[in-house]
Amino acid sequence: MRCACIDIGSNTTRLLVAEAAHGRLVALLEERVFTSIGRRIDPRGAIAEGAIAEAVMIVARQHAAARAAGAERIRVVATAAVRRATNRDALVAALRDQAGIEVAVLSSADEGGLAFAGATRTLDAPLAGPLAIVDVGGMSTEIAVGTLAGGVDWLHSFPIGSGQLALRCRSDPPSEEDIATMNATADAAFAGVPLPPFAHAIAVGGSAASLPRIVGPVLDGRALDAALAKLRSAPAAELARTHDLAPERAVLLPAGILVLAAASRRLGKSLRIGCGGLREGVVLELADEG
Repeated sequence: MRCACIDIGSNTTRLLVAEAAHGRLVALLEERVFTSIGRRIDPRGAIAEGAIAEAVMIVARQHAAARAAGAERIRVVATAAVRRATNRDALVAALRDQAGIEVAVLSSADEGGLAFAGATRTLDAPLAGPLAIVDVGGMSTEIAVGTLAGGVDWLHSFPIGSGQLALRCRSDPPSEEDIATMNATADAAFAGVPLPPFAHAIAVGGSAASLPRIVGPVLDGRALDAALAKLRSAPAAELARTHDLAPERAVLLPAGILVLAAASRRLGKSLRIGCGGLREGVVLELADEG
């Protein structure tokens, strides 16, 4: 079955169209637009009207692209930035009234559970024992622990993300003071929550997906330090050209790396970069529903 997910995230709005058969996925169309909703929230916690109008336009276009690509079922979801917004109902209503599109605002448990499904069911090879899936978004990070056979046994949403943390960076490239401030903030966000035992840790989300071209598929302390050193070696615009990154991602990536590094320290394990996450989980769920 050909299914699609449109994910309205804190940093990006993404489309995935994939063919799902026998529990596996083949991606047919992927698109990413940096809508930066998490940065377009006013002091009252409301998404700016311009950001809502832009989201409606982009989601409508992606929805049409998914239909043109043959998607039989399409689900639109929204995550932390919309979930926390005081006027999230305005975005939901605008999409319904102006584009005829329904959007599901995911709870943190739903978000983490779908990321877990997408990560575990797209593994290149099975891993023995419980898995911890670390999904770093723009405004939150979900860690879910469970097994492929049994699903999620434990989940917690941490109030830290790449977009949120990047706001604490004042220099381009980041200064030593910027790094120290962001490191301390990330470590504090993960502190004080007891974690269940697990055998392997997998990282998903935009920051993790951008790192293989810089440091490879495993994020241990050395790899994360090397990635951060590269990203501190030149302004974001230059790094974007050098490493074939979107300029917006190059700005966010130092903060994303520091969130991943703090999560790795808290988990006490290196992170493997996953092949799938939230969108893949949504598409697999749609296919399972028939």
